[in-house]
Amino acid sequence: MDVQEKTLRKQDMGFSRKDYEFLTEIGLSSSNLGCFVNGTWKGSGPTISTVNPANNQKIAEVIEGSIQDYEEGMQACSEAAKIWMQVPAPKRGDIVRQIGDALRSKLLQLGRLVSLEMGKILPEGIGEVQEIIDMCDFAVGLSRQLNGSIIPSERPNHMMLEMWNPLGIVGVITAFNFPCAVLGWNACIALVCGNCVVWKGALTTPLVTIAMTKLVAGVLEKNNLPSAIFTSFCGGAEIGEAIAKDRRIHLVSFTGSSKVGLKVQQTVNERFGKCLLELSGNNAIIVMDDADIPLAVRSVLFAAVGTAGQRCTTCRRLLVHENVYQTVVDQLLAVYKQVKIGDPLEKGTLLGPLHTPTSRKNFEKGIEIIKSQGGKILTGGGIIESEGNFVQPTIVEISPNVDVVKEELFAPVLYVMKFKTLNEAIEINNSVPQGLSSSIFTRKPEYIFKWIGPQGSDTGIVNVNIPTNGAEIGGAFGGEKATGGGREAGSDSWKQYMRRSTCTINYGNELPLAQGINFG
Repeated sequence: MDVQEKTLRKQDMGFSRKDYEFLTEIGLSSSNLGCFVNGTWKGSGPTISTVNPANNQKIAEVIEGSIQDYEEGMQACSEAAKIWMQVPAPKRGDIVRQIGDALRSKLLQLGRLVSLEMGKILPEGIGEVQEIIDMCDFAVGLSRQLNGSIIPSERPNHMMLEMWNPLGIVGVITAFNFPCAVLGWNACIALVCGNCVVWKGALTTPLVTIAMTKLVAGVLEKNNLPSAIFTSFCGGAEIGEAIAKDRRIHLVSFTGSSKVGLKVQQTVNERFGKCLLELSGNNAIIVMDDADIPLAVRSVLFAAVGTAGQRCTTCRRLLVHENVYQTVVDQLLAVYKQVKIGDPLEKGTLLGPLHTPTSRKNFEKGIEIIKSQGGKILTGGGIIESEGNFVQPTIVEISPNVDVVKEELFAPVLYVMKFKTLNEAIEINNSVPQGLSSSIFTRKPEYIFKWIGPQGSDTGIVNVNIPTNGAEIGGAFGGEKATGGGREAGSDSWKQYMRRSTCTINYGNELPLAQGINFG
């Protein structure tokens, strides 16, 4: 423990509320250093307070990092990368397995922290941490399957093969809505692929960043590995900009808005780095007239109300066939009335607060714009007067052609609209700039295969008879168009975290040239 950390510990007055004391079990205190640099906790940037969105009261203080802290961390990380990439991949997989075990031992505490600091309900908070554990398990198996290819050569006594090697350092910039799961999607894969990880956590969820880092750091220390294999920073835009500009970072994974993501991509492209973007979504569910309506209604409820509408995969548009439109809307209005709104840590709560007071103001502005563009509020549409950032879950009847429907309002607002044919519904689904997730409810094979085919949905996640959200880790996660085109988590997403070399080996004594060229 360094001098700065010892001083903070001595000055620690404890948490202001008894129900925050569980945070000590995951290494947190009322005042925390926000950077893990070369095995040391430090912070020479501003001191911020992190707050509980349910009451906007302070949880703890965090001292953020500075550019000086960043540079020190990157120098150590660059040296650690030389060591880590030489560790055999299955051995790297075993380290990630141990990280998964460390997360399992603190699953409930970490899940409770996610719920407390982000605002999502407790089952979702625990589920988010479980998702990282699942990613660790996936990555362990992957560490023995980073396979290249043997390619037949047209030249005698020649062999062609593909080699996959680590990039070196991967930068991960995550958002508040999934303050640790998105790290897991990236870091678990990056680590087994032989890369060091530099993580900038979300500005408003620094305690999650610190607690996660402490668990990872403990595993590295126990195995006598360089601590700089995993480096993390709590901080503002200047840290994110430094990551985007840094030529030592070969891949930058960014999760956030399309507007900021475009700037990150332009900055990284200027230095010919690689960029992995997970940006905005504007996801639709289509309900055909042959659908299982109760199943569809339950799915829409979870997709539209879960995480208070703050998932990138939240259902924002509901397209219903005119023959069943009123039935679906009536059933949906009935279940919305049963949604329990309140403290996300309380049992039975389905809708917690929005993450910040600014989010709540954006909800209010969004409702005014919706009304000005002809939207009819069927239920909700208002804020809930309280200390927290609570709003009413809202359903709006609106035209698919108005401007506001093309944008992502990060709140529990669902647009409902009618259609007559599947082709019309697909056209509406594809008419927005974003392309993350979509789903159709139908039992007809001809509808299903049209939907998932070349003339169907243009999103990266195309579902049938399930919600737009709640993706499994085994598939590649990501979207098209203004969602950024990146893919994380499962399938062959690992290839983005490595560099591919095509190798031709001549084991003979002659020099035949490809394409039959005779050169002298």
